[in-house]
Formats: sequence, structure tokens, C-alpha cells
Amino acid sequence: MKDFYEVLGVSRDASQQEIKRAYHKLARKLHPDRAGAQSEEAFKEVSVAYETLSDPARRRKYDMGGTNSFEGESFGFSDLFETFFSAATSQSGPVPRGRRGQDSLSVISLSLEEVAFGTTKKVSVHTANLCPTCEGSCCKPGTSPRTCESCGGRGSVQRAVRSFLGEMVTSAPCPACSGYGNIIPDPCPECSGEGRVRATKDVNVDIPAGVSHGTRIRMSGKGEVGPGGGPAGDLYFEIHERPHKVFVREGDDLHTTIRLPMTSAALGTKFSLETLDGNEEIEVAPGTQPNEQLTLRSRGITHLHRNSRGNLYVHIEVEVPRNLSERQTELLREFAGDRHEDSFTPVHRNEGGVFSRLRDKFAGR
Repeated sequence: MKDFYEVLGVSRDASQQEIKRAYHKLARKLHPDRAGAQSEEAFKEVSVAYETLSDPARRRKYDMGGTNSFEGESFGFSDLFETFFSAATSQSGPVPRGRRGQDSLSVISLSLEEVAFGTTKKVSVHTANLCPTCEGSCCKPGTSPRTCESCGGRGSVQRAVRSFLGEMVTSAPCPACSGYGNIIPDPCPECSGEGRVRATKDVNVDIPAGVSHGTRIRMSGKGEVGPGGGPAGDLYFEIHERPHKVFVREGDDLHTTIRLPMTSAALGTKFSLETLDGNEEIEVAPGTQPNEQLTLRSRGITHLHRNSRGNLYVHIEVEVPRNLSERQTELLREFAGDRHEDSFTPVHRNEGGVFSRLRDKFAGR
């Protein structure tokens, strides 16, 4: 019996991928449908070698000096369970070449305005499309698959093995056609027999208003076309929301902070704020205190799949002046004296104020 490694033309430390490539190359060359009946014995020899070396357990046994063949193979008790398992799970017919394609995931980066009101984005996707030359048949135009002579189109071959229980017959995928039941003697030159080609295509993605960071949008059947022209997988787009320079999003509400001079907070003022809906005039009432907030109703993010919107909250910071001039210091002292503000008053626990609010926050109230 010839050395199986020599039959396939690979080294004894060849990887499984190298063994598979060597086998497919020889199988195409020696298959009786292409090379004629005189190559049948050589083709069977290559098939036996591949069946042995492509199985890690059988390869180890072979490397240790064991023998392998289709007919009359003998094995011990430990192989009996493997035989029963393979017999129970063996395929009942040829495997279809067309398989479902993989799903694909792409990222779409959006501004706050785009997620607030929705938009449509054109995205370029690198994917696998149906081969335009063979239209998924995998064959060169004008040709067609041929029934595999080794398995007669069944996609599997049987082998007889001897055990202490007697002779048993098991079924395994045909090594000549890889279980398809047919071979492609003339593969399509454009897709090399894959039935699909890599390409870049533009996809228009409708983004509904109200999506958030991490949301995934699914487009069914728009992913990669499967091998053998099989059905396409799904295409997913994950939303990445870019930070805004002014607003912070919390759910569907927006928050922003403005800093007012002490005098403006005391006397009241008006200012223009650019919102997602354009400039709006904001009025600050006289006597506005630090950490107060103004509420602009329905100026936030659109609720997903609803017509209503969240709110915009404007937080007030009061700026205390530094580096006063003598005149400013004199005026403030006069003002403080007029209001009898020459001392401080402790805030009682049952009163409001910033410290009680902070205490209640950390206490989880």
C-alpha cells in the first residue's frame, strides 16, 4: 500500500487545509468524468488517502502504523461508539450547494439632530453578491454539474467495518464530491465556482426618529449571498450617536447649562438659545437661584415610533464676580448693608436648599 502522504503529495506535518487543497486539486484532475475510466483506480486511491488524513483520529492511527481502507477495516472497542454515532447522524441525501449567506453588521454615525428627527443615510457595504455570469449555478456558462460517479449522486458512500459484534456498514459524505452528489467539471471563471462575487453596493437606510446609541436596524435578506447562490443573510446597521457640543441626552430629554452673572440672576434677563428647532428667547425671572432649571416642553428627542417629544432642561449656574474694583466693592458692601447681609443663616434639615438636595440624593430619597 502506498504512503497516503505521498499519494496526496504533502509532507507528514501538513495542515488540514493543505491536505484539503491537495486532495481537491488531484480529485479534479483524476475524476473519471474528466480524465476517463483509466484514472478510476488512482482517483479511488486519492479518495482513500484523503478520507484517512482528513480525519484527525484516523490520521493519528495511520501515523502510528495502523491501516485504513474502505473494505474490511477492523477496529477495536473504542471505535464502536464512533461508528454508532456516525451511522445515526449520517446524511440521508446529497447536501445542497446553495447555503444561506452570513449576516453583516455596519456602523452608522449620526448627529443629535439626525437621531432627534430621523433621516435617510446612504451606506456603502462590502458584501457578496450573486455572480452575474453563472447566476449562482457555479458552472461555466453552457455547462452543468455532473452526477458524481463515486456515490452515484447520493452524496454519501458506505463502508464495511469489522468489530467484535460482526460486520457493520456505515455511511459518510462522499470524499469525491464533498457530499453534494455532483461535481462541477467547468467552474464559472468569474466566481471560481462559488456562485457569488465580492462587491461594494450602496444601501439606503431609513433611520426612524428617536433611535439611540447602540440601536440596531435590520434589513432582511440584504446581507451576503450564500455559497452556491444561496439565499442572502440579513444586514444590520448599528447606530453610533456623536456627542453634541451643547446638549447632553438622557433618554429622550436634553440638558444644557448656562452661566449667568450674579446681577442677571438677581435682576432677571433674557437671552437667545439655539435649540434643535432653531433660536428661542429664554426669559430668566428676577431672583433666580443657583441650580434652578428652566423647562422647554417638547424641545427634546422624538419618542421612538411616536409623535411626541421629550423636554429640554436649561440648568442655571450663577457666577460670583472675582477681582472687584474699589468702586464695585463699595457698592456691594452698601448693597449688603442695606439688606442686612453681613452674616449667614444655617439651613435647617427640614428646609430646602442645595445641601439638603445633595443629602437626599446620596441617601437615595
